[in-house]
Amino acid sequence: MIHHFDDLPYAYDALEPAIDEQTMRIHHLKHHKTYYDKFIAAIEGTDLASAPLTEILKNVSQYSPAVRNHGGGYYNHIVYWHSMTPATHTQPSDALLSAINQQYGSMEAFKNEFTQAAVGHFGSGFAWLLVTKQGELAISTTANQDNPLMDVAQIQGTPILACDVWEHAYYLKHQNQRPAYVEDWWKVVNWDYVSEQFAKASQ
Repeated sequence: MIHHFDDLPYAYDALEPAIDEQTMRIHHLKHHKTYYDKFIAAIEGTDLASAPLTEILKNVSQYSPAVRNHGGGYYNHIVYWHSMTPATHTQPSDALLSAINQQYGSMEAFKNEFTQAAVGHFGSGFAWLLVTKQGELAISTTANQDNPLMDVAQIQGTPILACDVWEHAYYLKHQNQRPAYVEDWWKVVNWDYVSEQFAKASQ
């Protein structure tokens, strides 16, 4: 089995006060773990058990809803956890900042557009920054546990930044105030990780 359920890359309380310890603990050990367990159950005994997760998702229309929903949930949370860090003052690489400025005009304009997408997404899902197949940056949202890797996504590409806008990601601290959650989420974005993913996706 090549699929694993890993610890967070930081302590559960490491993102406070932006995101509280109890939310992180429940989100990781209950929600994410359940997606992982059900994904493994869905692929056990099949060729998918030895297939890379990203390759499964790229062809997800060929597989069962369980693979799509739980495989997506498993993958999306991995990107989400790594999109955040307790480290302060991480900055986009020169290459990423240049691409953001070229695509959106400025970092502020990019953040505003991303925030609008995250806050305005109806219901549960994720907001993404991705590198399209044409090599350009794009902002998108997906419902439930879909993501831009999937061949069913409206905008396809490689995710490099993820914001989870399911209520379980923020309800204990922010209640129904998704805008306040997204504002706090920006404070812990891991630009080192985003920059690394941008470099890989741009090769």
